[in-house]
Amino acid sequence: MLDTVVSLAKRRGFVFPGSEIYGGLSGTWDYGPLGVLMKENIKREWWRHMLGEPHIYPLDAAILMSSKAWEASGHVEHFSDPLVDCKKCKHRFRADELSDQKKCPDCGGELTSARQFNMMFKTHAGPVEDSSSAVYLRPETAQGVFVNFKNVVDSFHPTLPFGIAQIGKAFRNEITPKSFVFRCREFEQMELEYFAHPDKIDGYFRDIREMRMKWFLGLGMKQENIRFYDYPISELAHYSKATTDIQYRYGLSADGFSELEGIANRGDFDLTNHSRASGQELKLDGIIPHVIEPSVGLDRAFLAFFMDAYHEDELGGDKRVLLRLHPKLAPIKAAVFPLVSNKEHIVARANEIFRALKKEFTAVMWDDIGNIGKRYRRQDEIGTPWCITIDYQTLEDGTVTIRDRDSGKQERYPENTIRDYIVKQLL
Repeated sequence: MLDTVVSLAKRRGFVFPGSEIYGGLSGTWDYGPLGVLMKENIKREWWRHMLGEPHIYPLDAAILMSSKAWEASGHVEHFSDPLVDCKKCKHRFRADELSDQKKCPDCGGELTSARQFNMMFKTHAGPVEDSSSAVYLRPETAQGVFVNFKNVVDSFHPTLPFGIAQIGKAFRNEITPKSFVFRCREFEQMELEYFAHPDKIDGYFRDIREMRMKWFLGLGMKQENIRFYDYPISELAHYSKATTDIQYRYGLSADGFSELEGIANRGDFDLTNHSRASGQELKLDGIIPHVIEPSVGLDRAFLAFFMDAYHEDELGGDKRVLLRLHPKLAPIKAAVFPLVSNKEHIVARANEIFRALKKEFTAVMWDDIGNIGKRYRRQDEIGTPWCITIDYQTLEDGTVTIRDRDSGKQERYPENTIRDYIVKQLL
C-alpha cells in the first residue's frame, strides 16, 4: 500500500524525493504544488479547530533557541537513541528496533555494542565556531511555547485554563529515516500546550483525547483505521505523567498501527525546569500550572489522510483510482472543463466561469486536455470533489454540468449557482 501511495504522490505532484536530481538526500522530501495545498488545508483546519476553543493563543516561536533551554528541558541529556553498527557491511541501526541484538538484519554480520546518539542537529550562531556559539535546530516546537509562557501571561492576562498553540518546523537527526514522510529528519508539528490547575488536569486530559479523535473523524478518517493507545507507566517519557497516542493503520508495524498524534500529561515538568534554570517565576494564579499536550506531526497527518482516502473501484465499467479526500482537505476544490477545446464560444464561456471561481476559491483547476473521461480520471486521482463542464447547452440556457467525484453522478445547475453549491458543500 505504501509503495502505491508514494508512486501516486510523486506522479501527481504531491511529494517528491528531496534533492532527487543529485541522487536524493535520505530523510528529506519536497512537497509539490498539490502537496503544498493539501498541507495548508490541514493546517487551516487545525487552526480553526484550536482557535475555535476559548482562551487559545497562537504562537510562532523561533527555530533557534538558547542552548540553555535544551539543557533545562532535558534534551541535551535524554534526547537520544541507542545506535549499533554492523562490523561487516557498516550499516547502522537503532538497537531498539532490532529483534536480534547481535546479528545484522542485512548481512548477518556482528553488531557493535549499543551507544547513545543524540538526535539534535547542532550548529553555531555567529562567525566563531566554539562552545559559546553552539545552538541546536529545535527537535520539537513545545519548548518555544514554554519559554514564552510568561510573555503570553504578561501580555494577555489569562486565567487557568488556557492554551498556546503553534505550528512549526522541527529537526531530528534520525538514525534510520524511513517509510516515506512518516519518519523524516525535517518535519512540521502542530501542537497545543494547555495549561490547567493540577487538581483538574485529569479531566482535561480525557476531554482533549476525545476532542482530537473527533477532529480526525470529522475530516473523513475511517473509524476502523484509527484508535487510542494508552502507554503503560514503564514506557512513559521522562517528562510524562500519562500519554495516549492516536494511532493510524499505516501498515508499518506488526499490527499495522503506528503513532499519528501523541497526547501527553506533561505535569509541571517543563515550567518548573525552565523557572529553575532561568530564574524567572513561571506561575499563574499562584501555582505552576500542569500541561496537557496534544502533538501531531503534520507530515504524518498528511500521510494518514492520503492513505485513508486512497481507493480503487469501477465506474461505468472502467477501473479508476481516486482520493476520497474530505472537500476541506482536497488540494483542488473544482476543475473547469470546456467540453471541446476547439470551439471558441465554449472555451470563452468556460474561461469566464473559471476566472470567477478562481477569485472565490483560488484552488480551482483548468483542464482542456484529452477527452472528458480522461480528465475525470485525472481529477479523481488528485481528489478533486467536483468537475464542472461547460458545453453547448451552457450557451443556450446558462446551465453547466457538475460531476461528483465519489459517485460519478452528474447534474445540471445554473452557472450563477456554482459558487453557492461549492460553499454549501464546504460548510
